[in-house]
Amino acid sequence: MPTIFTHAAAAVALGKAYARGEMPARFWLLSALCAVLPDADVIGFAFSIRYGDLLGHRGLSHSLAFGAALGLTVALLFFRDERILSRRWWSLACYFGVVTASHGALDALTDGGLGVAFFAPFDNRRYFFPWQPIEVSPIGAGFFSRRELAVLSSEFVWVWLPSMLLVAVAWGVRKLLENGREAQQGKVSNS
Repeated sequence: MPTIFTHAAAAVALGKAYARGEMPARFWLLSALCAVLPDADVIGFAFSIRYGDLLGHRGLSHSLAFGAALGLTVALLFFRDERILSRRWWSLACYFGVVTASHGALDALTDGGLGVAFFAPFDNRRYFFPWQPIEVSPIGAGFFSRRELAVLSSEFVWVWLPSMLLVAVAWGVRKLLENGREAQQGKVSNS
C-alpha cells in the first residue's frame, strides 16, 4: 500500500481538480480522511481476521461499493447545506466516492500484497493493475527505515508528481475557460 500521506495527497489533488472556487475546510479534511480510511481495515489483524478475508486488508473497505457508500454518507452527513439529491449533492457524493475509491486504485498499482477486492462484497477476488510501478509500503515498518525511504521515493515519482501535474492542468484549464468567458463577454458588451 502507498503511505497514508500519499493517499491524502492524491485526494487533495483530486479535490483541487474538482473544486471550483473556495471550498470549506471540512471538504479538504473529509477528502483526506476518505482517502486514508480504507486502511482502517488493518485493525482486523488484531482480531484474527486474515488478510485475504472479505473484511481483511484490501478487502471490503477497498471496494468500489464501499467507496460509493462512503461518498453518499459523507454528502448526507457533512453537506446538509446542500439540498439532498440535488445536482450539487450528487456531485459531492460522487466526488467523495471517487476519492475513497482512489485508495484501492493506488494500492492496485503497488508491487506487493494480495491485490484489491474491487468488487466486494459481491466478489472477494483480489486484483492488481497490469502495471505496478509503486513500491509497496510494509505494514508496521519503521517509517524512517531505508525501505520506507525507497517507498516514499517511488510514491513521489508515481503519485505525487502526477498529482501536481493534475492540479496544474486543472488550474490551466480553468484559466483558459475564464479568459474565454471574459473575451466573449467583452465581445458582447462591445456589440
